[in-house]
Amino acid sequence: MNIPECREKIDAIDKELLRLFTERMGISKEIAAYKKENNIPTLDLKREREKMLSVFNASSDEMIDYAPVFFSIILELSRSYQNKLNGARSDLTERIENAIETTDKLFPERADVACQGVEGANSQLATDKLFRNPNIMYFASFEAVFSAIEKGLCKYGVIPVENSTAGSVNSVYDLMLKHHFSIVRSIRLKIEHNLLANEGTKLSDIKEIYSHEQAISQCSEFLSTLKGVKIIPCENTAVAAKMVAESKRNDVAALSSLMCMKYYGLSCVKDSVQNQDNNYTRFICIAKQLEIYPGANRTSIMLTLSHEPGALYKILSRLYALGINLNKLESRPLPNREFEFMFYFDLDAPVYSPKLIQLMAELPGACESFNYLGSYSEII
Repeated sequence: MNIPECREKIDAIDKELLRLFTERMGISKEIAAYKKENNIPTLDLKREREKMLSVFNASSDEMIDYAPVFFSIILELSRSYQNKLNGARSDLTERIENAIETTDKLFPERADVACQGVEGANSQLATDKLFRNPNIMYFASFEAVFSAIEKGLCKYGVIPVENSTAGSVNSVYDLMLKHHFSIVRSIRLKIEHNLLANEGTKLSDIKEIYSHEQAISQCSEFLSTLKGVKIIPCENTAVAAKMVAESKRNDVAALSSLMCMKYYGLSCVKDSVQNQDNNYTRFICIAKQLEIYPGANRTSIMLTLSHEPGALYKILSRLYALGINLNKLESRPLPNREFEFMFYFDLDAPVYSPKLIQLMAELPGACESFNYLGSYSEII
């Protein structure tokens, strides 16, 4: 049999599959109506386990790895369809709708904002772009920024989460597991790193370079050309510049911004030493309360899943079924739980979309734990 003949047979089978699928979903619609009338939850775990067991038992040895996957997708689609028909709601969907109604229509121009570092830090630059007249309070660590928000010391906090060159700021994602907050806005900031030193310092004089570990990673190609120079991580690029200025030494330098050069009276030994010119860092603006401003078209969630095959796939299949694009997927190990992870998702979907609201109603019941972090817009 040749390829055209095989394809003709496949097309005929697919046509029959589509007819049967449509018929099956029609019966699911009747089941959805019954469940709604009798106040029965959409998810029936006992029924689904029995169904999947029967599929395993009926599958041939050759199809044992494929048939269960096929039927698990059908079950996911059937459940999603029933939720859509019954207008699935939850405490979370009501909380989201309430936040949309009660949040001010304009993002505030002035607020008390927590940042990590000192004057001149990139978090400050991001804050100045987010707010017109912010009152910035500086803290020594990212954890202190989260704590300042939780305790009400500042209404907002600005924290970096990822860089286009160096990747995610893992320490921040680990802190997300420990703290309660909502994301209200995000911003992408172009980052340039410059080698700054005290006046009169030449490149050949430098024996030590200070900066944040992310900046060091972003400038790895330049740093690899410097022989015999010690690279020392510190809390922040602005802190590095301040340390160099206060040292009064001519054998130390910092990887930092031109703004820090002006703040701390340094000179630029070499400019734009980052690996890539197209170097951006993404910052999130967090708050204690859920605030959803007009134009929110991005949603962030965190969840943990049961440690079993296909657990993450089932979540991704829901996104696919609803046509929701995934912008970012990050995983971090859970403390005190071997080989288990927290998953962080950035979803590309307007908060006003019925599909997103449906997803927010479905996901809490499909995870071990679920945390809605907020819906917001991103400044580019």
